[in-house]
Amino acid sequence: NYNTGVGTTSSGEPVRDMCSGVEVLFGDNKNAIYSVLHSRSLEEAGKTLLGRLSKFSGCDPEAALHMTPDYVKSILEPLGLLDYPIVLITDGQDFAVIQRLLNDPEIAPKLRLVSEEATWIGGDFTVA
Repeated sequence: NYNTGVGTTSSGEPVRDMCSGVEVLFGDNKNAIYSVLHSRSLEEAGKTLLGRLSKFSGCDPEAALHMTPDYVKSILEPLGLLDYPIVLITDGQDFAVIQRLLNDPEIAPKLRLVSEEATWIGGDFTVA
């Protein structure tokens, strides 16, 4: 069962608990309020898609890739979410994103990273 991490996959591998990322970050708090930032590097197809979407939305095609503190705050502040934890899910390919966020005095105290042993695709999906 993927929800509890009991059992095996169809290929015989042990399943992992889908809630592992949330539990590492918030323990038993099932009412935690938090935001999730997805820092993923995109290959050319992803960048092309962002470029096309920006033409229709008016959004900056690169801002989501660079994830600057001002960009993050411009989204979270109007929603009142700067008062709560900010979880960063990353593929680790652009360490500059993490560094920029850690250097921001407003974001850094709220920033949480899922530990390496709890990071996996299912757990990351559940956190998001």
